[in-house]
Amino acid sequence: MKEFSLYIHIPFCVKKCNYCDFNSYAAPELIPSYVEALQQEISFYNNRYVSRQVKTIYIGGGTPTLLNEKDLKSLIKCIRQNFKIKSGAEFTIEANPGTLNLEKLLLLKDLGVSRLSLGLQAFQEKLLKLMGRIHSAKEFEESFRTARQAGFDNINVDVIFGLPEQTVSDFMETIEYVAGLSPEHISCYSLTVEEGTVFHKWQKQGLLKLPVEDEERAMYHKAAEYLKRRGFVHYEISNFAKPGRMCRHNVACWEYEDYLGLGAGAHSFMDGFRFYNHLSPQEYIICLAQKKLPSAETEHINVRDQQAEFCFLGLRLIDGLDKEAFKERFGKDIHQIYGAAIEKLSASGLIEENDRHLKLTSRGLDLANEVFIEFLP
Repeated sequence: MKEFSLYIHIPFCVKKCNYCDFNSYAAPELIPSYVEALQQEISFYNNRYVSRQVKTIYIGGGTPTLLNEKDLKSLIKCIRQNFKIKSGAEFTIEANPGTLNLEKLLLLKDLGVSRLSLGLQAFQEKLLKLMGRIHSAKEFEESFRTARQAGFDNINVDVIFGLPEQTVSDFMETIEYVAGLSPEHISCYSLTVEEGTVFHKWQKQGLLKLPVEDEERAMYHKAAEYLKRRGFVHYEISNFAKPGRMCRHNVACWEYEDYLGLGAGAHSFMDGFRFYNHLSPQEYIICLAQKKLPSAETEHINVRDQQAEFCFLGLRLIDGLDKEAFKERFGKDIHQIYGAAIEKLSASGLIEENDRHLKLTSRGLDLANEVFIEFLP
């Protein structure tokens, strides 16, 4: 049976962080009507994919654990009633410290959530405050240990490097602290200052003191080396996992498999079509109240664009993109399409290949965007 991944978006937070450009809002008063609308959208897909099953579920945000126990229970029950869920499917939910307690975690475990993704971002209180986070490092650790108490044996921790006023030693202190808790997965994201964020406003005012590029790169490479020594596998540009604990949902996206996204602003890629919902939770709620799908736009992705996306998503994986999978999917050897680009990037020391894979070199990891551009139509 053909499979796909399912993403559910919860666009609410206690407060918007200073670096965040995700589709999220500090509007808890909308949660009840949003959850009702979300269940209506889920129900619309009841008969659409009857011949397919869901291989992974990911509830992200925002802060999904801002929902109370009643709303979480009704939402997850609705998902299970309307989709065929594969036995042993990975089921992740994102969570932030300050929105968790033992009762909620036990409920999530009982509802079949198998993987928790916790946002720490930094260990130092000065950096947490600068980012506008609602928690302390101590509160994060309490949430982590409570999740273990509730029976979660697959936990990811998110951290950010390249933060304003962050030093290399600051980031290594964060990495060593997180590794000491022994989570199954660690995601290390490089800060990007996005338009519309508080950080962007500060940057325009000359108030954002970012590390220089050499320091930012040192954070990345030192963390990667340290985590490898601690038994983590570096399997994607930003992601590290204990053996066998890679995020199956994200790997499916990087391997260019189908995924369905539900909720305000959620994107989907199914059967060669990309479509996405209205960003505004209010507009999303109104559409569903009127018994209409909240789709903002649908486009067919032509073969040339699919080939490009397959390549630059696959190259994010440390093992690289699978050349045989490319040939099986598109009916052509990758060198027939990208021979000149591959030759150029290989000569520049940015990619390398073996019998099965084409992958970024160590230098290519630092210049990944320059590599990806070569595959664009």
